[in-house]
Amino acid sequence: MLRIRMSRGGTKKRPFYKIVVADARAPRDGRFIERIGHYNPLLPKDNPERVKFDLDRMKHWLGNGAQPSERIERFLAEAGLAEKKTKFNDPKKSSPRKKAQERMAAEKKGEEAAA
Repeated sequence: MLRIRMSRGGTKKRPFYKIVVADARAPRDGRFIERIGHYNPLLPKDNPERVKFDLDRMKHWLGNGAQPSERIERFLAEAGLAEKKTKFNDPKKSSPRKKAQERMAAEKKGEEAAA
């Protein structure tokens, strides 16, 4: 199985990533098939040199069944090559639990009675 993913380079606290096509079993910074771009997170977001990749080669590998990583998928969505996927967001998980909701309802009732 082929993956389009990033391989880390650069020094400590100064990352630089190569966008590569690699076998999914290969290590992150190990053997890859082809380098098709780069990503420099230290540059400002509006800088055109921040993310660069060969669009033709990207289309070729996607057509041959390579699966992009989540970050690469986001880059493709910005380039208009894929639809934007939203991460799973469960707003219920962060809402107050049952006892807290009951306590808030009681406080609200007490405020209304006082007013």
